[in-house]
Parts: sequence; C-alpha cells; structure tokens
Amino acid sequence: MIWFDILCHPVWAVSTALLAIVVRIQRRGCWHPRDCAVRLRGKTAIVTGANTGIGKFIALDFARRGARVILACRSEARGTAALKEIREKSGNSDVHLRLVDLSSLDSVREFAKGILEEEKALHILVNNAGVSGLPRQITKDGLDMCFATNHLGPFLLTNLLLDLLKRSAPSRIVNVASCNHKKGEVDFSHFRGENLTYFRDSVYNHTKLHTVICTNELARRLQGTGVTANSVHPGIVMTEVLRHYPLLTRFIFNLIGFFFFKSPEEGAVSSIFCAVSEDMEGITGKYCDSDCSLVLPAPLARDAALAVKDFDISERLTS
Repeated sequence: MIWFDILCHPVWAVSTALLAIVVRIQRRGCWHPRDCAVRLRGKTAIVTGANTGIGKFIALDFARRGARVILACRSEARGTAALKEIREKSGNSDVHLRLVDLSSLDSVREFAKGILEEEKALHILVNNAGVSGLPRQITKDGLDMCFATNHLGPFLLTNLLLDLLKRSAPSRIVNVASCNHKKGEVDFSHFRGENLTYFRDSVYNHTKLHTVICTNELARRLQGTGVTANSVHPGIVMTEVLRHYPLLTRFIFNLIGFFFFKSPEEGAVSSIFCAVSEDMEGITGKYCDSDCSLVLPAPLARDAALAVKDFDISERLTS
C-alpha cells in the first residue's frame, strides 16, 4: 500500500522522529502537576470516565494529593480495576467507585441522588467522560447518544450537584472539551438526532462546542457563589475515544500518535491545572488549551445571547 511505503521510508522516519523530539521538548516548558504543591486533604472530587485514559490520571493525581475521590464510571468491571490501581499507586484508600451512565438521564439522576445523600461536600467536579464516532443511536430519552453522553448528561449532573458545590465553596467545575469545538455547529435539532451528518468526528465536534458555550454561561450564572466553571482542551491524546472508529482509522491514528500525540497522563494535565492550580483560583468562564494557557474559544462560544438560549434549551431537555 502506498501510505505504508511512505511511512516506512527512512527520510520520513528520521524527519518524523526529529519533529517528535521537538514537540516533546516544547511540552517540557508547560505547567506540570509535579510542580504544584497544592494538597487536597479534606476535599472531595468527582471525576467522570475515571476508569481509563485521561480520567484515570486526573483521579490518580487527586488521590495522590489526599482528596476523597469518587470515580464515576459506566462499567463496574473496568471501574473496579481502576479503583484498585489508583488506591495502590496513590496509597489513598479514600477512593470510591460509583456507577453512572451519562447517556441515561435517569442514571444521572440516580447517581446524583446517591452523591447528595452520601457526601457532605463537593469541591471539584471534572466532567471528563465522552464518546466519539458512534453510529446514529437515539436514547430512551429521545436524545442523540453522543449528545446525551458528551453534553446533556454532564450538563444535568452538574446542575443536580450545584447546590452541594455552592455549599462547599470555593469549588471548581472543569468540563473537558476539545479544540475541535471550533469545527462544531449549533443546531438545536441535533439534540434529538435530527439533521446530523454522522461523518468522522462531526457530531463530536458539535457536542464539544455546546460544552464550551454552556460552561461559559454557567460561569456567568455562578458569579459571586465561589464556584468556578471552566472548559479545557486536553490536546490530541492517545485514548480509547476512537474505539468506535474503523480498524484502519484507529491503526493510522495510533501509528502517527506514537510520535506526536499526548499520552493519557499528559492529556490529564490541563484538567488538573484548572482543578487544583493556585493560578486558577477565582478564574471562571475561561477556555484552557492543552498547554495550560487561557485562550479564546470559537466565536460562537463567545456569543452571550446564544449561550443563554443554549443553556435554557439544555435545561428544558434535561428537566
């Protein structure tokens, strides 16, 4: 195959290796969790999608800082394995597994009900879980599966836990988005799976745009409460998010990613920065890139009138 011959060409291989080294050197100058001495003893944190990838490393970092950490996972088997690993690596036994399926509004409500009954405080909520490349599926709530999992489920979860976050202030909400939100479009019929083109990551891009828009509006509504809300781009990361894509697509992604993309541990850095860094104290309604810099999101994400409309429609669909 032609593309295979190109990848194996020595000139391509050497230039790729050199470029990869440059990329790695550039990353060394970024903020890193190991340089942050903040402790989280006495604090409670929830991380969704914490059984694998970025979410697992975010949860591990919190556990190492002494937090009470709740892993919000869909799979009991994978969640249990992650729980054991995080407890062993962190030496923190105050790490717990709670099951939730973010594509189901009933599951989100049940999870939140349990948290409100069991937890006296909540200081950090990281909405990390997400999917991409799903074929068209409509949930029992009448929502597109990708929109339910990536936007409406986390949106509902956050709203249900807001009072607890406010009572625990200062507290922080971190929503994992993507630079791909800049390719997204806003069409509210998308929420119910209408007028969607299921091609590559197009639907994913739309969901992440809504994530950034509604995070900014949430931050506006939370002004003065001591609760901050920010969205982050983790970088292009070698995670399982492409598990629903064709085998060839995943193979090429993994091959290129070996040289250029971030590991899940590196991809967790921007979320950890927003959740624990003293530099982010009191900072809200911002979009943080993969180098832990506050940058402007897409123009649509800065449209205040659109943000109010998006937030209100998301509330109605999840009420």
